[in-house]
Amino acid sequence: MIARRSAVLVATVTLAAVLSACTPAAAPTPTPTPTPTGFASKEEAFAAAEATYRAYVDALNEVDLSDPATFEPVYALMSGDAVNKERKTLSEYHAERLTVRGESKISRLEPIEWSPDANRAQLASCVDVSKVDVLDSSGRSIVDDERPDVQSVLITLDLSRHAAAFKIVSLDGRDGEPSC
Repeated sequence: MIARRSAVLVATVTLAAVLSACTPAAAPTPTPTPTPTGFASKEEAFAAAEATYRAYVDALNEVDLSDPATFEPVYALMSGDAVNKERKTLSEYHAERLTVRGESKISRLEPIEWSPDANRAQLASCVDVSKVDVLDSSGRSIVDDERPDVQSVLITLDLSRHAAAFKIVSLDGRDGEPSC
């Protein structure tokens, strides 16, 4: 009787092994593959780049040159040479005890180029600085009389893999369309 039970047990285990070998393996659940940039479209990438630049202009308008802690929100939106240049400029203005009055306003902002392979976006901006004045410690303006009221800027932003957000990597003067 024991030998018979052993034989049935061995037969059952063998049958189960044979059947499981014939049964197709369950298909693995596919894992969604994120796009390399995380953006569903070019428009979505431009919207994120524009939001970063608008936040930068807002942060710059909130800077108090007498309080370096107010510089940090500006730096947080930048990287590379752009943040290094911004640090140098704001530190010099602070050391010279300059004061800024008024606010910059974006009068035009347009997408120029989106390169998903390079994770880079470029925007063209027209920034109205007509209400902005920079004063020295005696209260005299140091703004050049020849400064245009509206400045034409080319903004280059890179997508930061660590923060999954755009960072400004350069701000340059520009010519051409769109005109300011």
